[in-house]
Amino acid sequence: MTAGPTPLPPRVQAALAEPIVYHRAPAFDALFARVLARLPMVFQTSNDVIVLTCSGSGAMDSAFANLVRPGQPVLACAAGKFGERWIELGEAYGADLVRYEPGWGTRLDPAVIDGLLTDRPEIKVAFATLSETSTGIVHDIEAIAAVAKQHDVILVVDAVSGLGAADLAQDAWGVDVVVTGSQKALMTPPGLGLVSASPRALEFAADQPGGRYYFDWAMAMKEQRKSSPATPFTPAVSLIAALDAALAMIEEEGFAQTLARHALLARATRAGVLAMGLGLYGDPDERANVVTAVALPETIDGGKVPGILRDTYGITANGGQGELKGRIVRIAHCGYFGAFDIITSLSGLEMTLAQLGAEIDLGAGVGAASQIFLDAGVNATASA
Repeated sequence: MTAGPTPLPPRVQAALAEPIVYHRAPAFDALFARVLARLPMVFQTSNDVIVLTCSGSGAMDSAFANLVRPGQPVLACAAGKFGERWIELGEAYGADLVRYEPGWGTRLDPAVIDGLLTDRPEIKVAFATLSETSTGIVHDIEAIAAVAKQHDVILVVDAVSGLGAADLAQDAWGVDVVVTGSQKALMTPPGLGLVSASPRALEFAADQPGGRYYFDWAMAMKEQRKSSPATPFTPAVSLIAALDAALAMIEEEGFAQTLARHALLARATRAGVLAMGLGLYGDPDERANVVTAVALPETIDGGKVPGILRDTYGITANGGQGELKGRIVRIAHCGYFGAFDIITSLSGLEMTLAQLGAEIDLGAGVGAASQIFLDAGVNATASA
């Protein structure tokens, strides 16, 4: 039940087992063309999506490599461990960083971003996060994008864990750049970074000379837009085949239904946690459909929870990171998960907490989640 790498559907595993194909052969050309045609669906965009052989962090790195030069002022927003990666990248690239750090578990406030951009009108690029995996919070990117547009600022969004689980309508909301990875809601192993950059962002990048090679968006676009789509460097052929299978499953389910399934799984998880008498960390709302951060009772040794879940009940879940170590446990519901994954996880959490001495009404969380699924009256299983 981790937020990535997430479980792989059998169809995706089968695709990984197919014989390797030469990446300059017609068979790969057809495969890659199919993936490139399918990717805009999950970004909700008309942009061409760049496929990079790297992790999601590599896709984030590519945004700085293409858009930022040393000394350039940028706004980096961070409300958790992965938002802080934007700050770390800004430092690595020598940017003149304006930091907005409201605190872990807090949603980014568009009004504060408006004020920061008003105070520093020379800022042309801002960085934010869709789903902060360390806290479970999903930020209001639609509102943040509206603020960025008012200031004529290019907005770059880390959607590594969120894309495909939490709504992000790139074109409708006017988000210039969205970056993600393959190993979360896209149900593919780690190793593919994906970038959807608007024509405006690509033009801005073209005006920033030097500073990149492997992550050059223009070079990637030139190859991908050939009559036989290609990549500048050797791609992760088997991962692209796996992504093709995963995208086919999302197409068959229907992308709107995929988002609705994630919302239902998240709603049931939150209901189960609250019925157990536990709290939700931070200030989550109905957008928090990627991972649920459960605030652990102060009366127990929270650091033991992930180990007991794993070793006693066979459930792998993330504990807290950084300042939240021992304070929370995170139950993910992005990707190839269904109703009984949630119910099993809640049951394991109930037993783990009871084993550690917490006062838990065994079955309360399971019952509340089950009721959510019954009331919904829809298929809450993972995609077949």
